[in-house]
Amino acid sequence: MLTLAFDTATSVSTVALLRHETVLGERTSTAAAVLADADELLREHGLRQEDVARLVVGTGPGSFTGIRIGLAAARGLAFALSVPVAGVPTLEALAAGAPGALPVIDAKRREVFTLGADGARALRPDELELAPGTTCVGDGAISYRPILERQGADVPADDDPLHIPWARHHGALAADFGAAEAVEPLYVRVPDAEARAR
Repeated sequence: MLTLAFDTATSVSTVALLRHETVLGERTSTAAAVLADADELLREHGLRQEDVARLVVGTGPGSFTGIRIGLAAARGLAFALSVPVAGVPTLEALAAGAPGALPVIDAKRREVFTLGADGARALRPDELELAPGTTCVGDGAISYRPILERQGADVPADDDPLHIPWARHHGALAADFGAAEAVEPLYVRVPDAEARAR
C-alpha cells in the first residue's frame, strides 16, 4: 500500500512517500512545489503516480492559500488516479512529531493557531495558558518565541525539525479514507481577505 502524504498549510510544506508504515522518503518544500517534489520522490524510488494507492492531505489550520493549494492538489490527484483521500489536521500532525509539546502555528494577524480542550483555536500568543516548562513547537512558536519564553515556555532552536509538521505523521494519523470532496479544510477563522472586507 503506497501512500503519498503532504501538507501545505504552514510556512514549510512537506511531502512524504510511505509504504505501509515505512517512510520511503520525505522532503520539505513550498506549497507551490509540493507536486513536483512528490513526483521526484516517486521517481527516486522507481515508482509512478499510478502506483499510489491513497493520498493524505493536511487540512490546516494555517495559511488560507496554502490549505487551498493542498486540497486542490489532493482533489486533482485523487481524480486522476482514482484513489481515496484522508485529511489530517496540521496541528495534530505537528503534535505527533513532538509528543508532549504544544503545537503553535503562526496565524498572522498577531495570532497563533493551537490545540485546546475543544480542538483547534486562534488566539493571541500572550493568551496561551502555559505551564512552566511547556515545550512549544511550530512556526508560531518561532515567530513568538520572546512572548512564549516570558510565559515560561521552552521553544527549541529555530532550525529544530520539531517545528515542521512532517507529512510522515499525516500518513501515520490518517484513518478515514474516502472521496476527496469529503475532505474539508480547517480554517478556524475567516480568511484574511474576508476579515479586511468587514
